[in-house]
Amino acid sequence: MIIGLTGSIGMGKSATAAMLRDEGIPVHDSDASVHLLYRGAAIPAIARHFPAAIVDGIVDRARLGPEVLGKPERMTLLESIIHPLVGQARQDFINNNLAAGRSIMVVDIPLLFEIGGEKDVDIVLVTSAPDDIQERRVLARTGMTREKFLAIRARQVPNAEKCRRAHRVIDTSIGFGSAQLQVRAFLRSIAAFR
Repeated sequence: MIIGLTGSIGMGKSATAAMLRDEGIPVHDSDASVHLLYRGAAIPAIARHFPAAIVDGIVDRARLGPEVLGKPERMTLLESIIHPLVGQARQDFINNNLAAGRSIMVVDIPLLFEIGGEKDVDIVLVTSAPDDIQERRVLARTGMTREKFLAIRARQVPNAEKCRRAHRVIDTSIGFGSAQLQVRAFLRSIAAFR
């Protein structure tokens, strides 16, 4: 069973992924894959198209952001470089876990609906919180501005739509203790149907 974990920026997806790991479920983190690619396999293509983003031989995310945010054609170009590489890393993760006899695994994909990835998973798990909590969490991040936050959120499927399309929603607004209980209840519910 492959669980697709997603949620808009600031909705507690990374914390929920950590909770799933704590429960013994293997999790593939797409964001972590991108970080690795920016230090390895993606460098040549990004250097070719976004040379200002390369610092000391690796991709500097702080310099790459202004190259693509608010520039749809440039963002599409970046995604055409990164998405296939992340997809291959995700497939390798799935294959390795199947070979190891794992019956449940999670693929943490921030843009699951945006890339049509819901068709490749058995269950979609969405993390959610009210808009004001989301904004407060995101704006507390180092280097984040309201303009940048709004630009990121504008590219994502709206939270209400994600929740509507999910098999299960984890509400992270009450606190992560509550979210942990929801994660455990979710895992019990899927175990009952296996």
